[in-house]
Amino acid sequence: MRTTPTHDNDKGYEGYEGYEGYEGYALDVQGLRITLPGTARPVLDGIGLTVAAGETVALVGESGSGKTLTSRSALRLLPPDALTDGRVCVAGDDVLTMNAERLRALRTGTVAMIFQDPRAAINPLRRIGDFLTEGVVLTGAMNHTDAAARATELLQEVGVDASVLRKYPGQVSGGMLQRVMIAAALMGDPSLLLADEPTTALDVTTQAEVVALLTRLQQRFGTGLLFVTHDLDLAASISDRVYVMYAGRIAESGPADELFAGPRHPYTAALLASTPRLDAPAAGRLAAIDGQPPDLRTALTGCAFAARCPLATEVCDQQAPESRSAPGRPEHRAACHHTERLIADRSSADA
Repeated sequence: MRTTPTHDNDKGYEGYEGYEGYEGYALDVQGLRITLPGTARPVLDGIGLTVAAGETVALVGESGSGKTLTSRSALRLLPPDALTDGRVCVAGDDVLTMNAERLRALRTGTVAMIFQDPRAAINPLRRIGDFLTEGVVLTGAMNHTDAAARATELLQEVGVDASVLRKYPGQVSGGMLQRVMIAAALMGDPSLLLADEPTTALDVTTQAEVVALLTRLQQRFGTGLLFVTHDLDLAASISDRVYVMYAGRIAESGPADELFAGPRHPYTAALLASTPRLDAPAAGRLAAIDGQPPDLRTALTGCAFAARCPLATEVCDQQAPESRSAPGRPEHRAACHHTERLIADRSSADA
């Protein structure tokens, strides 16, 4: 694991009052709250997370937990009718308040996003060469000649022949197109990469190749990487730290090895238990999480996970838990009333 700044102030909305920001972060989100018309509660409720320069941070959780919306907030790619509160700071600037000119420069240089489905992110009627160079040319960051040379260089970095520049997206494979997406993300020399499940649409072999490539390039260029994924094993293998999201909130966060070895939130423990294990007895290879996440049309007064949690008590329905750090481990935080009970039960089971 790389040495990164401490993250003991990742408190979400509760830690937002009086917040002045930290140095050394590619992305610094504090107290992010996003509300949409017709919902009874915020889609994102007090999100706080950080990504340091050169660090890989994984964002995990079930579908609908808010992972993609959280990552897109760094580019202000939000629904037009969204109401926002909090701060999303990139390179020291709040993305939520910057003007259109600064936002365009941010999107074509400082921050880049690798989308889940490359075929949906690239115009099928434009050549790949145009896709790679258009953004940096339009913003004046490079002229056509320099942009073409940069595109060729990056294609070589990702293992794609430069002849693909004259091809259309439909003429190349999904794995190659995802490599093109990675090259496109690096065109503006970003300080922050947002990867929204970039391997989901790929076969297993290509997934491994793309992840290895992305990790190598991210480490080489010293870019902060926010990696959104459903794959807990993948998150454990590539990330320095992990944030676990549930129903628009951060349930748990901490160093990857520590969080996966000893989860402090029942939801994290349930996610880990639901991962198939071929080395386990047949009856215990997969444990489903009963129930469904709460509907956005339903207001929450307590813990969002209470209805599905085996440890839930009356206080869980009445009071939302605050995020608390582990004794002696300020970077490992969990928002749960019964963390100590979870740890005690796990210790008894291990014994």
